[in-house]
Amino acid sequence: MATPDFIRELRTSIGRQLLWLPGVTAVVFDDEGRVLLGKRVDTGGWAVIGGIPEPGEQPAETAVREVYEETAVRVVPERVVLVEAQPKIRYPNGDICQFMDVTLRCRAIGGEARVNDDESLEVGWFALDALPSLEDYALTRIKRAVESGPTWFQGMGEEPQMPGVGVSRSDDTPQEPAL
Repeated sequence: MATPDFIRELRTSIGRQLLWLPGVTAVVFDDEGRVLLGKRVDTGGWAVIGGIPEPGEQPAETAVREVYEETAVRVVPERVVLVEAQPKIRYPNGDICQFMDVTLRCRAIGGEARVNDDESLEVGWFALDALPSLEDYALTRIKRAVESGPTWFQGMGEEPQMPGVGVSRSDDTPQEPAL
């Protein structure tokens, strides 16, 4: 994900120390029930679409903007799927961040899926029974978006059934991003 200008400006003052940030993930479905994914430039892996809100931007606005910027697909947010603090991560340049993710289920209403910026290698629609290899982060969000239940909050309900997802860390050691 491209680093927003406001974060670059903050980094000039705070250096590499922990930066607590909002994040928004959009799990987008089309009329056929397929999910929209992007193959990321930074990791080479398939992922759900997401990004960092601009200061003052609402999560639903962020989802609409990020999906369009990355895939040229127009969406309407339908509901909050989950809210979850992520583990700390240390980026290869030494920056430490921790994200509070708000995941929204979205419905595609227009546009043709295509690479629309420099953050994606490919974008495409995938049937739920034919997903490419995805990290647990993405799988959990897709699973929660498919469910018709209420918003899921970490620690406030049953734990996810996928290994390594939703397990509370007992230490504050930053995790390296999966590459």
